[in-house]
Amino acid sequence: MKRSIWFWLYFAISIILAIYFATRIIMINTGHGKLSYVRSMSVSADAPGKDLTPVAAAAAVAPGTRPTKQTLNEINARIIASPGVRHSAVRRTADGNLSIHVQLYQAVAQWTDGEQFYPLSVDGTIVNRPTTTRSPNTIVFRGNVPNDISGIIDASNIIASNLDYLEFIENRRWNLHTVDGITIMLPEKNPESAIASLMVLNQNHNILSRDIDIIDMRDDARILIK
Repeated sequence: MKRSIWFWLYFAISIILAIYFATRIIMINTGHGKLSYVRSMSVSADAPGKDLTPVAAAAAVAPGTRPTKQTLNEINARIIASPGVRHSAVRRTADGNLSIHVQLYQAVAQWTDGEQFYPLSVDGTIVNRPTTTRSPNTIVFRGNVPNDISGIIDASNIIASNLDYLEFIENRRWNLHTVDGITIMLPEKNPESAIASLMVLNQNHNILSRDIDIIDMRDDARILIK
């Protein structure tokens, strides 16, 4: 009998607590009650030292706001749409803090339309944060960019001082354009090896300083110079 009383007592307490917490959750999600108010906002990123002011501005949430689940989704959509943000997560904590965490695109090169220079990530994403100046010692691309540019960037670094920009031709191969106006036509397969061969050729014959227009390396058997 005594055991039965304790069982029903604990059972009743459990029901009461479940109803209480369920009610609080419903109130918060529907924007009712003090716990639903945003008291503060914190923004963090996957990389330290980044300016997260634009992310906070995109969130556009002031203290005293009572965001619902739908509002949180809208906030997250605004943040993802802001320049440089690859992924974001927004949640409201029990202390009234709106916690925002973002993953940012990491620029490895620049893309240009001929007037402005845009940060370019390794997956070919052009970040809408243009500048009017080219960053020093940076590989620059024009036109279409494939989904993975890591290989061509690594290979092009050895010739970076001679490069004006890279161009992806017919979505299958690369042309290099030098600062002296030479177009280097790389083969579709293994362009990295072709660039290495070009640098050996330049060291031996100073070919990139000559008065020529085109270096055609598309044929593995021979190099054509015009």
